[in-house]
Amino acid sequence: MTQVPSQARPSDGCPVPHFSPVRVRGGHPRLRRLLRHRRRALAVGLAMTAATLAASAPGDADRPRGPAGAAERSREREASETVTAPVRIADAAAVGLLRPGDRVDVVAAEASPGSGAKPRVVATGARVSEVPEQAEGPAESGALVVLSVPRDTAARLAGAGASARLAVTLR
Repeated sequence: MTQVPSQARPSDGCPVPHFSPVRVRGGHPRLRRLLRHRRRALAVGLAMTAATLAASAPGDADRPRGPAGAAERSREREASETVTAPVRIADAAAVGLLRPGDRVDVVAAEASPGSGAKPRVVATGARVSEVPEQAEGPAESGALVVLSVPRDTAARLAGAGASARLAVTLR
């Protein structure tokens, strides 16, 4: 492309001649389109990376997918979810031996000795979360201890505490 310089204007005081602007036509349309839609291209790339990482997650190969797998994972999560359960233990002196972090087994024995019911283990390996200060009063009413147990075990503890006397054994 050749351009013919125009005459330098004496009013400009500039020795460089005046040129008309140079315009380039054509180029690479795909490159321009990519630059114009780079956000979309970045989003597609990130989505593909996330899908690849999700598909190759370790440990999930043997787990079922879909609604059946979701229901199974939900049941596992509920069963393994720990909650804190306040439990009244019949022997206040035994509770005085406990410290937060201890592991205990909780045993339920029927309140009436003539019933012939055998003691049963209600919770195994329960972690002691807290041992509250004991209020002044008769020691035969027992003492409170807060245990960290799975949700279904907490329900068994509450039911056993309503109908039987509870005791703890240290692990």
